[in-house]
Amino acid sequence: MKYYIIAGEASGDLHAANLMKELKEIDPHAEFRFWGGELMEAQGGTLVKHYRELSFMGFLEVILNLITILKNITFCKQDIVNYKPDVLIFIDYPGFNMRIAKWAKALHYKTHYYISPQIWAWKENRIKDIKRDVDAMYVILPFEKEFYEKKHHFPVHFVGHPLIDAIANRPLIIPRIFREENGLDDRPIIALLPGSRRQEIKKMLSVMLSVVTDFPEYQFVIAGAPNQEQAFYKEFIKENNVHLLLNQTYDLLSVSYAALVTSGTATLETALYKVPEVVCYKGSRASYEIAKRVIKLKYISLVNLILDEEAVTELIQTDFTKKRLKEELLKILDDYNRAKLFLDYYDLEIKLGGKGASKKTAALIFQQISNKN
Repeated sequence: MKYYIIAGEASGDLHAANLMKELKEIDPHAEFRFWGGELMEAQGGTLVKHYRELSFMGFLEVILNLITILKNITFCKQDIVNYKPDVLIFIDYPGFNMRIAKWAKALHYKTHYYISPQIWAWKENRIKDIKRDVDAMYVILPFEKEFYEKKHHFPVHFVGHPLIDAIANRPLIIPRIFREENGLDDRPIIALLPGSRRQEIKKMLSVMLSVVTDFPEYQFVIAGAPNQEQAFYKEFIKENNVHLLLNQTYDLLSVSYAALVTSGTATLETALYKVPEVVCYKGSRASYEIAKRVIKLKYISLVNLILDEEAVTELIQTDFTKKRLKEELLKILDDYNRAKLFLDYYDLEIKLGGKGASKKTAALIFQQISNKN
């Protein structure tokens, strides 16, 4: 089978790569052409465009880059026509993928969507497009199945969350060796996860670093994104008690004592590594004001959304200050608060459905496209 896969972000690259690995187990003749990153490229096939060329954050940023986005859409359509895939697999990234799905469905391509657009958060009217343009949807959050099937009468497959597999399959990290290899000392580590896009890193990292001097008994380590250069991060580092590790986020989390995390998939990754965290978010004022009016959710972090309670503190926009960040960091360093959070993390993992998301999804996709050939 020929698979055309579109992932537009670092997290999509990870989950798509694991899906490709499982598809190769089921389909020895699998061929891949894709938009993604290094992890997908390592599974074989042809990388068309890297996700770093596709990442635009916020409403204004999308508008400013609209010409580039439209050119990418036109190019993608022609590339699909030339490749003649047996199936298109969309990985999240809805602004781009839903446009391709509409076009593809009209031309009778098979359209499968792995990791649903978050239409339960905003743009719920996209359900009409999904019903029309998507042959099969694979959801990874437990409340999404009920949202689709009970509220909108659209059958979906709940496959569990692929992060559980991604973390479980990683090799064991020995803390002492990790510290020695990366020039770290014996003090407990506070990880800083400022995001993967340049725009969000610029807004998040300076505030995160502002508390460093208040915690000399800890060492702070920035989790650098694989699509950013070391020199970019060095502009923000003013203290000796700060280290930078590029493309080692999971290894870093596995040995961290606490973390300050930009809202997104990283909040869930941190929780699955059982690291107490403070969730942070700050966008441009205009983007934030727009988002506040269209997104109707009690929480912004996946941890709190899944648990349906504020298990981890969220510092959003004007609350994301040095003063508040210091206060909340002190709380998650306290033994009592940490013990409660660990219990919440245990409940979270149970709700996510256990291991096997990539394997289940690959089996379902291959079964359905094989039956229809």
